[in-house]
Amino acid sequence: MAAKIVLVDDHVLLRKGLADLVSNLGFTVLFEANNGKEFCEKLKPDNLPDLVLLDINMPQMDGYETSLWLKKNYPDIRILALSMHDDENAVIRMLKNGARGYILKDTEPSELKTAIDAILQKGFYYSEMVTGRLVHSIAGTDDEGHGSQQILHLTEREIEFLKMACTEMTYKEIADKMYLSPRTVDGYRDTLFQKLEIKTRTGLVIYAIKNGIVQV
Repeated sequence: MAAKIVLVDDHVLLRKGLADLVSNLGFTVLFEANNGKEFCEKLKPDNLPDLVLLDINMPQMDGYETSLWLKKNYPDIRILALSMHDDENAVIRMLKNGARGYILKDTEPSELKTAIDAILQKGFYYSEMVTGRLVHSIAGTDDEGHGSQQILHLTEREIEFLKMACTEMTYKEIADKMYLSPRTVDGYRDTLFQKLEIKTRTGLVIYAIKNGIVQV
């Protein structure tokens, strides 16, 4: 049976085109909504979607509010966040609100299908934002259990930095909070990138969430 998908986006033309694309990719479009409020009203407990393609910037009830509402009321419904911009803070905030993936609206159809399939089958999708061992950790396919082992290799200060990196603070603000120089904080960041085989701050956030270092 084809996975049931709901589209929530206030750009009608883009949403209609996306709905056609999703159908052509072999999925069932359960319904569409202009914003989070309309989505909540249309949602029927006896016919829930498997996944929601959720725009972030919308009137009345945006993607942040909607994802939090879903996390509280229907945690089994998976969320793929949609955005026009590759905004690091937006990614971090959506991840902490329960999104399982994040994709740009100008992405290729093939990547959209890959993202949907990955979230439905493995639980997560983050494009090129994460690499190496973290991908295995997210997918639950790392037989050697690197994800849990790597926590033991982190110092208390590295864990403290990692927790702060999961907020919307800038690296300079983190340095001030930790009573360190910006250069030292950059050193913590680069060390974690190397240890965890991650290339971006978003990757650090995903690692922290997956390994229970921060709670979502």
